[in-house]
This record gives sequence, C-alpha cells and structure tokens, in this order.
Amino acid sequence: MTKKIIVVLFVFGLFFSNIAQAQTTQTTAVPFLLIVPDSRAGGMGETGVAIADNVWAVFWNPAGLAFQNGAELAMTHTNWLPGLGLSDIWIAHAAYKQPVEELDGVIGGQLTYLNLGEFNRTTSAGPEIVGTFTGYELALSATYSTKLSEQLGIGTSVRIIYSHLAPHGAGQEQGSGTSTGFCFDLGLLYRPLFLEKSLSFGTNLSNIGPKMSYVDRAQADPLPMNLRLGIAYKALESEFNNLTFTIEVSRLLVARWGANSDEFYKAFFTTWTQGNISEQIRRFDSGLGMEYWYGSPKLIAIRAGYFYEDPREGNRKFMTFGAGIRYDLYGFDFGYISALEGQHPLDGTLRLTLSMGWGGEGR
Repeated sequence: MTKKIIVVLFVFGLFFSNIAQAQTTQTTAVPFLLIVPDSRAGGMGETGVAIADNVWAVFWNPAGLAFQNGAELAMTHTNWLPGLGLSDIWIAHAAYKQPVEELDGVIGGQLTYLNLGEFNRTTSAGPEIVGTFTGYELALSATYSTKLSEQLGIGTSVRIIYSHLAPHGAGQEQGSGTSTGFCFDLGLLYRPLFLEKSLSFGTNLSNIGPKMSYVDRAQADPLPMNLRLGIAYKALESEFNNLTFTIEVSRLLVARWGANSDEFYKAFFTTWTQGNISEQIRRFDSGLGMEYWYGSPKLIAIRAGYFYEDPREGNRKFMTFGAGIRYDLYGFDFGYISALEGQHPLDGTLRLTLSMGWGGEGR
C-alpha cells in the first residue's frame, strides 16, 4: 500500500511555479519560505527590507529590530493561491519581538505554517481510495539584532524547516515524503543622519543553508537563498501626516547545472556566471510601494504598490493595495493582490494581520 507521492509533488510544484521563479535553472525546495507574511508589506508591492520597523522585520530584515523598542506580537492568515479555486490551501504566520537589555539588542521569532490540503491515499494496484492524508510545511525561526552605531544595525535569524508532503514514499523509492532542514539569514539596515533620518537602506540574504532531500541525497534540491536590496524614503513626516515610498529588488541565488545544483556556499558566486548581463538583470524581481498614515498618533493607513517579475522568470505582475488602522495597543491590516494579466493563481489574494504592541514609544 503506497501513497501517490508523485502526484503530491506535481501539485506542490504547480502551487509555487509563480512563487519561487520555478524555471529549469532555479527550482528550489520549500519555496514557501519566500511567501510574504504580513499585510502591510503585502500591500506595498511586497517591499519591506528597507523599512523593517515592526515585528515583521524578522522576515524582511532582522537588522530592523535593532532600531525598535517595545514588544510586539502579530499574526497573519491568508487563503493561498485563490485563483486555483482550492479552498483548503492556506498559510498562517505568527511573529514576536522583545528588547533584551542584557543582550544589548532585540530578540524575535517567527512561526510559519502552510497547509497544502488533503490528498487521497491509494494502492499501487489501482485507483481505489483507502485513506487520506494532509500535506503541510512549517518553519520556526529565532532572531537577534543589535546596533553597531546609531546609524547601522545588523541582525541574524536561524530557522528550522519541516516539510511533510506525504507520510511515506511511493513505489520503489527508498525515502519518504518528509524532510527536515535548517538555514539562517543575515541583514543590514543603514539609516544615515543626513536628511533628518528620512532615508534608509536595507539588505537581507535569507535562507542560507544546505540542500533538502525527500528520497535520497542525490536528488536533493537547494533552499531558496534570496538576496534583497531596498531603499525607503520618508517624503512627509509631520504630526498628522506621514508618507513613505519604497523601492526594492530581489533575486534567487540558486545555481543549477542540469539535474545537479551547487551548494549554497558555491551558488552565492556561481549563480552570477549563468548567462550574460542581460540575463542576470532580468532575474531580479522588483517592487514599488507607498504608505500614507494619518493621525497623531498614527491612526489610519492607505497603501499601494506594484510588483514585477520578468515573463521568462515566472511572470508575476500585479498591483497591490492595503489599509491599516491602529487603536491603543492594537492594529489591524489587510493587503490585496490584483493580477494585471488574465487569470493568475495569486489574483484575489487577501492577507489579514492582527497585531498588538506595548512598551514602546509608538508603532
């Protein structure tokens, strides 16, 4: 009695063909690590590496925690890939951060759970259904950040990953449909003193770690190691009105050579040798975002953005919209994706985030 693990893997790949730049040269394991967790950044063209001024810095740029005070807890829920019409695919995130004076910095953590839905269990002899099982993936990370100076913060996260596509392998395969891995992130955030701290530069290299395999090590796939670079500019900052613009680029640092791929410590360099300059440039995704806050303290926010991915690298092109409200300790945000070209698995994606912050000077 076996599971149809091949079918599971096919569906899994379909779900993320537009998420992890799933081209012949860039297919990765566990691409759910790239899914944007929060409604705020999700409404701003999926940009956040240069802002990183709330608890979701644990995902966007761990260095951003160094400039924050107070504790914060937030949770997000999203029905994922609604364009496929599969209601049992969803993803949930939870994040927490807390300054620790003894460590001269801020610690944080994030939990991500992706539910892939229910699958039928059959025998190898025929299509008779003899049971069901649920596919899911999860990741748990811990973060630490501190300031090197009043202008520069650094941060790192370590992460444990568990992927459960099926309870067992299929046919003659010796492995199972589960895998465990680990990785880490490195981030920098620079806020220069000129322009009254209105400008910030951020970079984050995430998901740095060894390959993951389900069947055997020879068939292992690399993690979605990802480089982000961004700039944020506070164009308006007054008692009642605040306006921020962001621009960000990112790309996977994954090097595949036919059926094989380089380990992460090689791929960081070799990925830049695959193709000419034009091909290298098109592998960057880009995002633009805007956020306006009204109130003293901040009360209501309106957000908008645009995300672009080259057609040859996944072809994600969409507008994003969002809004937020703050009252006392509590916050509520939502973000929405509107695809620009026909039917798209991401079209209609709605993120909902609840947060609570305390002990700080403002959020």
